[in-house]
Amino acid sequence: MKKNILLFISLFCFVGSLYAQTPGRDFLRNQIKEWGECKNVAMTKTGGDVALFGSNGWAAQGAPVAMTNKLKELNKNNEDIREIVLTEDGSWLILWGDNGINSNGIPPSLYQKLKKWNTEGERITSVTFNNQGDWIVISKKKYSASSAKVMEQLKVGEDKHGELWAAHLTDDGLVICYEKGYTFVGNVPENLKLKLQETSLNVFRIKFLSDGAYFFADLKGNFAYFM
Repeated sequence: MKKNILLFISLFCFVGSLYAQTPGRDFLRNQIKEWGECKNVAMTKTGGDVALFGSNGWAAQGAPVAMTNKLKELNKNNEDIREIVLTEDGSWLILWGDNGINSNGIPPSLYQKLKKWNTEGERITSVTFNNQGDWIVISKKKYSASSAKVMEQLKVGEDKHGELWAAHLTDDGLVICYEKGYTFVGNVPENLKLKLQETSLNVFRIKFLSDGAYFFADLKGNFAYFM
């Protein structure tokens, strides 16, 4: 069970759906309500949204055609879709199967790192990048980032909170999830900080926007969101 990095509080289980009545996210909310589950999402303010369920179920609104075409192909071939990233400018990435990766517009240094780790057989678990060229990639055994500054932030949190599990970057904010806590950098919405402080989920996937929208989930199918 994770502890808040600022204070200890009584934790309660926040499992299943939280239906936030906020405008602009009807598509994602309706999909999650229809499915009764959600594995992962990619959210933007203006560049589209994608949601995943099960092994390879998906739905998208406003996402790049090349991205949705690849999702259709992966679904048809019954591949396991594990991670999705979508930025405001239309850059995207899909991580599937045994480190299968398809992308467009991602930072060149990230592409080279993913290619190298694929060659080495490294099992990638989390990828995040933004429109500023920042990126983080995490595997079961190691992690890497676009700059020494970000690497130091990851290492400091790891020393304090244990194994690094996941991270998500926006253009001006970062949330890092560890085995026993979180690190918040820059513009992270207060409602997300509060919800992470309250939840008993072992958060392994996390996505958020500066406007307060968020999604997080564990590996058992439990999740929470505000959209």
